[in-house]
Amino acid sequence: MTEPTRLSSQIDTSVAHSARVWNYWLGGKDHYPADQAAGDAYSSKYPNIVPFAGESRDFLRRTTTFLAKEAGIRQFIDLGAGLPTSNNTHEVAQRISPDCRVVYLDHDPIVLLHVHALLTSTPEGATAYVQADMRDTDAVLTGGAKTLDMTEPIALVISDVLGHIVDWDEARGLVRRLVDRLPSGSYLSLSHSTAADEKHQAVQDEYNSSGAIPYIFREPSVAIELFEGTELIEPGFTSWPRWRPDANTGRLTDRAGWGGVARIS
Repeated sequence: MTEPTRLSSQIDTSVAHSARVWNYWLGGKDHYPADQAAGDAYSSKYPNIVPFAGESRDFLRRTTTFLAKEAGIRQFIDLGAGLPTSNNTHEVAQRISPDCRVVYLDHDPIVLLHVHALLTSTPEGATAYVQADMRDTDAVLTGGAKTLDMTEPIALVISDVLGHIVDWDEARGLVRRLVDRLPSGSYLSLSHSTAADEKHQAVQDEYNSSGAIPYIFREPSVAIELFEGTELIEPGFTSWPRWRPDANTGRLTDRAGWGGVARIS
């Protein structure tokens, strides 16, 4: 693993980065003034982006809870994990079953710099980090195999990151290649943002044209194709607050984010 000091010197903190802006909106600590300025500029034009970020995170909490508690999954691969905040996948899963094993994967050196926060684990379980591009299927699965038993069911978690793959066929192909190589009884947990309204789309277009890493909104009627060949469980592919809500579920994102959990045969 790259030494933190050397890694830190490679990161330009004077330019906003999407992972750190997202961390800022989620109330995390791993951001810099440039990220805060970019986050404030976005939220000043579209204030709902802040609760949207929280509701996206809460969708991850509820789906991970379902997978560990009701589906009995004990192994997870979290693709494009981003910067740690609260209710990280291993924290949620290991609260339910301490023997859960979780592998995070991200190519971003910023995530690597903060990886220590992801590598905590219960004594019974395990948490590991693989630095690789999520589009490199072999790297994802080879890296996962160092911690997970690839012959046993695995939950593949793709939480709102496929919008960073601009080419739709490439995004869909990535999910297809990974699903095809997971054992029967595995699950796909996936969410994708869409534009809540015209103003949301306009602000995102402005953000994408600023030189930041772009995020492409996709309509639910398109994003549902990512579940092709799997068996969606109830309530299917739906907006974040409608997926098995509980007392803590927010109610603002009825258009902005959709997701689902599907069984892989």
